[in-house]
Amino acid sequence: MLDFNLASPAEVCVALGERLKATRQAKGIQQAELAARSGISRNTLLALESHGQGSMTTLVRVASALGIVDQLQSLFVLRIQSIAQLEAQTAPVPQRIRKPSMKTKP
Repeated sequence: MLDFNLASPAEVCVALGERLKATRQAKGIQQAELAARSGISRNTLLALESHGQGSMTTLVRVASALGIVDQLQSLFVLRIQSIAQLEAQTAPVPQRIRKPSMKTKP
């Protein structure tokens, strides 16, 4: 399985498209049928499954038609952290240190 932390955005999109395709196939649904259920063209579905190309709306429509839209629920959820965790993440910004002046006082 592809580690999304190490992948490019294009690789992540392709992997998600492949997952949609695998889900469709596991449910025994043909591309034309899923496209019709999703309200998109077969070519749009093909682009999503093969290349990970499509809009967010297309992704949601296909996920909904596959009955897996609930799996999108956990995407981009802001996780509340404790104050201690937040303080640990925000390291102090280093301050610029001024060099002593080369001028000597009389």
